Amino acid sequence: MPRTFHEAKAALAAGTASVAAMTKAALAEAGAKAQLNIFVELFPESALEKAAEVDAKLARGQAGPLAGAIISIKDNLCYAGNRVSAASRMLEGYTSPYSATVVERILAADAVIIGRTNCDEFAMGSSNETSAHGPVGNPLDPARVPGGSSGGAAASVAAGLCHMALASDTGGSIRQPASFCGIAGFKPTYGRVSRYGLIAFASSFDQVGPLAHDVADVESLQKVIAGPDPRDNTSSHRPFAVPQVPAKLKVGYYTQCVDHPGLDPEIKAHVEHQLERLRAAGHEVVPMELAMAELFVPAYYILSTAEASSNLARFDGIRYGHRAQQAEGVEEVFRKSRSEGFGPEVKRRILLGTFVLSAGYYDAYYGQGMRVRRLIRDNTLHALSGVDVMLTPTCPATAFPHGHISDPVAMYLQDIFTVQANLAGVPAISIPAGRHSNGMPFGIQLMAKPFDDERLLAIARHAFGA
Repeated sequence: MPRTFHEAKAALAAGTASVAAMTKAALAEAGAKAQLNIFVELFPESALEKAAEVDAKLARGQAGPLAGAIISIKDNLCYAGNRVSAASRMLEGYTSPYSATVVERILAADAVIIGRTNCDEFAMGSSNETSAHGPVGNPLDPARVPGGSSGGAAASVAAGLCHMALASDTGGSIRQPASFCGIAGFKPTYGRVSRYGLIAFASSFDQVGPLAHDVADVESLQKVIAGPDPRDNTSSHRPFAVPQVPAKLKVGYYTQCVDHPGLDPEIKAHVEHQLERLRAAGHEVVPMELAMAELFVPAYYILSTAEASSNLARFDGIRYGHRAQQAEGVEEVFRKSRSEGFGPEVKRRILLGTFVLSAGYYDAYYGQGMRVRRLIRDNTLHALSGVDVMLTPTCPATAFPHGHISDPVAMYLQDIFTVQANLAGVPAISIPAGRHSNGMPFGIQLMAKPFDDERLLAIARHAFGA
């Protein structure tokens, strides 16, 4: 099977491949790599049926823009008639009665959906180790994590099981696994892509986005899924702009990120090399101070857990989700069902979120967190207004071994460079940057002004060769 979607399109145009043959090859390869635990479920029947339909459309010259694309979807995106679990026992056996808007759009564009990918439970994690289905192995080194929470999505692309993947990003859940797996991952501007049919973690942070081998494929998928949706009142009606990329860019970077004590020395050296390369090419490189940097992760985890506590309240064993068999009375049904259905990390975040929303602490934590978030957004937009893109490391290190991080706070700090984009609602992309001496890949992150999505992707492709 061709590695990328644009290579697949070329093979289809040349008559050297068919969508059905590529789909069969992808399903066979997914079966051969089942030990990586990438897929929660494959869809062989519907995938092959769709592939045959697309081949017929191609023969008639009526195929959509994603004809030939084989795509995986994260296990928190609804697909009508198929199960969706958010990698949790709480939704074990649940079949979705409807499809997410992004799923409807890629199917209408003639993509083939091969299966649903493993993830951290309810998208809460940075290593894909909190899943009720077990951890995912990094295709480049199965002893290491693929990142999270969209680890299965990133691994499905990196392992060559599909051309592209759809996933969600709440605090770095697309970009961090993209960095760990050596591929490209894009978080659009908040509101650019509909969240309808995405099982919510933190509604004001969540955003659906694509993963692919390169930015050209990311652009192909983003064009299809972006746009307003009447079923999501946070989706934007702002028109799309034709990207104008200047010959000479103004690239900002935060000195605190490059000099961060937790940043791996090899990744730091590569970021500095990238900045020197840009200078040598005639681009303007601007050092900037990162205001309130020490508050990014605390503010994110206070606010996101508060929203998680609210969003996950519906899973009570009565209206939705797992119901405890040995329980009497409403209160015991609630308590036992949630205790049995949720894993340790989800329970931890629900408890933290419930605490910060409680009457005695709401103002001190949630209210203060909202005020800090507004300041972070204002500072971020001010910094981005003076540059074309902002360059940072995606992650402080490469993929770590399974079980290597047991301290929750240490795990939360994996998001140290990615949460800013979610707090501010701006677009951000992780692109492959190089290989560490340990053999694992790492990425660099580019951020831009809100709704500069198309321009950001164009810059990533033209100026960074991604």
